[in-house]
Amino acid sequence: TGASLDGAVQLATNQADVCINWSGGLHHAKKSEASGFCYINDIVLAILELLKVHARVLYVDIDVHHGDGVEEAFYCTDRVMTFSLHKYGDFFPGTGHSSDVGAKDGTGFSVNAPLNSGMTDETYRELFQPVMQKNHGCLSTRCCRPSMRCR
Repeated sequence: TGASLDGAVQLATNQADVCINWSGGLHHAKKSEASGFCYINDIVLAILELLKVHARVLYVDIDVHHGDGVEEAFYCTDRVMTFSLHKYGDFFPGTGHSSDVGAKDGTGFSVNAPLNSGMTDETYRELFQPVMQKNHGCLSTRCCRPSMRCR
């Protein structure tokens, strides 16, 4: 968690263009419960740090599991757009349907691409690139998560 927060501070103060926390990405933890081996959500804390100096943040989650804890934290705000490409169906955590688009001020700021097994690189690109190429009025820094942490 400390490395994610430090990275966010460095990004927010222009001390770095890119920060990576290889042990971060605990995207399942929620405000009042641990989930999926995640007991604290370092991504949410880092985004909150970035919001101190940026009007909006785009969070991109490329993990095989849906980033449910991050989405839940920002589901009702238009200050954070969450974009998650993940396996869906009979698979943990079982969230992230394409109809989950946010609520209240956050309607349209949760974007989910639930995928089936057997996704090809080309199909993945076809989903990923249009969302990333659109100007969302968000901080261009992207919080991506490696595909190997929470199981």
